[in-house]
Amino acid sequence: MLDERQIRSLHVEALTREELAAEGHEPHVLHQTSTIQALLDGAYDGDLTLGELRQTGDLGLGTTNGLDGELIVLEGCCYRASIDGSIERLDDDVLTPFAVVADFEPTGEKALVGPMNFDQMTSELDTLRPSGMPSCAVRVDGSFAQVRARSVPRQDPPYRPLTEIIGDQRIFDLGEVEGTLVGFRFPDFAEGIEVGGWHLHFIDGDRTVGGHVMDFDLRRGTAQIDPSNELHAEMPPGIDLGSIDSDRGVSEQISKVEKDPG
Repeated sequence: MLDERQIRSLHVEALTREELAAEGHEPHVLHQTSTIQALLDGAYDGDLTLGELRQTGDLGLGTTNGLDGELIVLEGCCYRASIDGSIERLDDDVLTPFAVVADFEPTGEKALVGPMNFDQMTSELDTLRPSGMPSCAVRVDGSFAQVRARSVPRQDPPYRPLTEIIGDQRIFDLGEVEGTLVGFRFPDFAEGIEVGGWHLHFIDGDRTVGGHVMDFDLRRGTAQIDPSNELHAEMPPGIDLGSIDSDRGVSEQISKVEKDPG
């Protein structure tokens, strides 16, 4: 099970849907629905609408019901990157089984001069995160020589585990593009509730293409970071924060889902 002494440094709080709605926007607090472990297990139907999600944050990522594509939340608007990387703007009544958002109020900014790949850029971002803040939201606006991204196809019940579905993912190279990376960094000890490390989605400036980021070649950009040690997670029916089990091979499952097979 998760070490409670460690997880308290992130101040994780489980909420009902009603409690989440009552919170609204809170600076430097991350809001989430469900857990990454539930998503790995095939819990692809949630109880929270994107309208409710937007009431707690204006920047974030996740997916939509049925594991239908990659969700990007930017400047209060919700977009889905479909299996071919094409973008559509989503209505407030769309449901999400997993998403995390921030009411983005950056406290740090850094000019980025490339070339930089995923690992090099996130190492730079780690220098912006204040000591004692285990998590953060990030936005990077930039020019890219290329972005390698992916999306997944919509699923129908009975749902298979995510580690099986990931074999059906579509990976695409977006080429030379300008746009925005949005995402989060969570500590390794929170894995199971979230993805440990950096998790980023991309959308181009014209809002036409995007997806879950595998890698990129950043030429130049500007990074903004919003640190946090508060995660408030809404738990849909049947999902229990206390059931997260770090001994269940979650890290290996996440690695299989996140890594680039190419």
